Amino acid sequence: MRGTVPGYWFAIAFIDIIGRFWIQLMGFFFMTVFMFALSFPYHHWQKKGQHIGFIVMYCLTFFFANFGPNTTTFVVPAEIFPARLRSTYTAYLLRQAGAYLLRQVRQGQSLRDPGFLYLSQEKSLIVLGVLSFIGMVFTLLVPESKGMSLEEAACEADVEDDELGRA
Repeated sequence: MRGTVPGYWFAIAFIDIIGRFWIQLMGFFFMTVFMFALSFPYHHWQKKGQHIGFIVMYCLTFFFANFGPNTTTFVVPAEIFPARLRSTYTAYLLRQAGAYLLRQVRQGQSLRDPGFLYLSQEKSLIVLGVLSFIGMVFTLLVPESKGMSLEEAACEADVEDDELGRA
């Protein structure tokens, strides 16, 4: 999509100015707004001549996904988790569960397919909007690591001093 690469560029340019917390919160907020703006009047967007507006808002959704949680969910865990856990638990289980569920949703082509969940495009956008809102709420639990060393962000500064006998 057209909004992905510029979203990453903005994230790189502003991550130390705005901060990780605010970028992630803003990204989830705008993803929520755009998903609901696409889903609730979904039939309006299907009318002739309205496709351009749909595409623009969909691209903006991708822009804020990348100038938001797509960047910060990799950066923040690498900064705030202790060094021994940084690469181990970076949302691995959640990503695996999401990939599994997405496969289940996408494989069901109609309500007659047994064992699969079918969601229309309109309902899929609503689900994505709700999940973006939930992500925004959980962002309130994420500490800001802007301007901190990795040891400070992971609360390891005291542990290292104690291990070296400098306490």
